[in-house]
Amino acid sequence: MAITLSASDIPSLPLSARLTPPQVWGIVLLAPYLLVFLAFVVYPVCYGLWLARHPASYVALYNDPIFARAAVNTLIFLVIGINFKMLVALFLSGFFIQQRGWIKWLSVLFILPWAVPSIPTILSVRFMLNPEWGMVNQVIFKLTGDDGPNWLNDPTVALTMAIGVHIWKSLPFWTLILMTGRLAIPNDLFEAADVDGASWWQKFRFITWPSMQVLYVTCSLLSMIWTLGDFNSVYLLTGGGPADLTHVLSTLGIRYLRLDQLSLSMASIVCAMPFVLPLIYFMMKRLSR
Repeated sequence: MAITLSASDIPSLPLSARLTPPQVWGIVLLAPYLLVFLAFVVYPVCYGLWLARHPASYVALYNDPIFARAAVNTLIFLVIGINFKMLVALFLSGFFIQQRGWIKWLSVLFILPWAVPSIPTILSVRFMLNPEWGMVNQVIFKLTGDDGPNWLNDPTVALTMAIGVHIWKSLPFWTLILMTGRLAIPNDLFEAADVDGASWWQKFRFITWPSMQVLYVTCSLLSMIWTLGDFNSVYLLTGGGPADLTHVLSTLGIRYLRLDQLSLSMASIVCAMPFVLPLIYFMMKRLSR
């Protein structure tokens, strides 16, 4: 007599028996990363969104004039800082790929601001701009006999200085990235352009730029995302002053946190998401092509 068994009557094997050794090791090695990701990324983000869940926090944030100024400063920071930084990095990448000995030594000095941590470099700039004993005003006094200006006492000048520090600090990194894009262009194209008598601008317009356009746009989008979360350039240089007029959205959250207004701090950070999410969408869409 034949006995038929249904699928439910067959005992299932334990999970360890159904996995191959590479799969088991993959799970073992992946588990610490997942735990760290859940503890230090997912949980803080969810907790911050939970703290910023009250509509009254956004009403209070809207009524605070410092928030409006911080939003405008953030937009100025992005439009001016990112575009100027990436354009300079694009042309400096063409300068540093030249095969000359002194350019190689100069590139080492050029990378130092990015390689050194942010706190000592930005604080050193702040000390140099001190109106009483800063190096910049001392040089002005020795050359002209007049006292130098209070650089960080004017909101426009202070924000300009913060943008300049951000560009100076991050410019070497993006220059290196664009240098790799230039080095990936076949040299035969430039040799053929030299034979045809093309100028440097024609070589850049018809060879360099079409080859680097995708990389340049992707780097610009990624730089915008990182700049939105960069509070060092403003917080360490100006502290949001004078009179809280140079705050950006990333430093505004710290201001509310110092005032023990945790819900407003989280709400100000959530308000930066309309800036971040479109940038992430366009970057991922471009990378998926």
